[in-house]
Amino acid sequence: MFRGQFLHSVDQKGRVSLPSRFRDALAGDNRVVLAPWPFEPCLQLHPLPAWEEFEAKIAALPRMDRAINQFRRLHISRALDMELDGSGRVRVAPELREHAGLSQEVLWVGMGTHVELWSKHHYDAATTMTDEQFNVFRDKVEELIRV
Repeated sequence: MFRGQFLHSVDQKGRVSLPSRFRDALAGDNRVVLAPWPFEPCLQLHPLPAWEEFEAKIAALPRMDRAINQFRRLHISRALDMELDGSGRVRVAPELREHAGLSQEVLWVGMGTHVELWSKHHYDAATTMTDEQFNVFRDKVEELIRV
């Protein structure tokens, strides 16, 4: 499981170190998939076996559904298979850096089954809420999780 948040930076070659805690969660399998999340300016990193399970679920969905096809185009088709290098880094392709607005300061965010990679600026903007927005958010979470 992936949990926690870790601030890192992108080097001049577009590489970012995956936090050691997240590398440990990969259990020695350095094969990962990095994909743009079409609904927010971030990237998702999945262990390859988990990605393959997710991809199989998407493949089983109707092929004639426009929304599902658009999701396939924006998420699945833009995903990149990769391996962590010997220093535990991933090279983030320019088009993925552009999608997430990654430049210098980036934030790895553990999401349980996968990890998100955000620009610090976009993450702060995405998680800032007014009191009214927070109340709606809290009510929805209570409804879904029943806490």
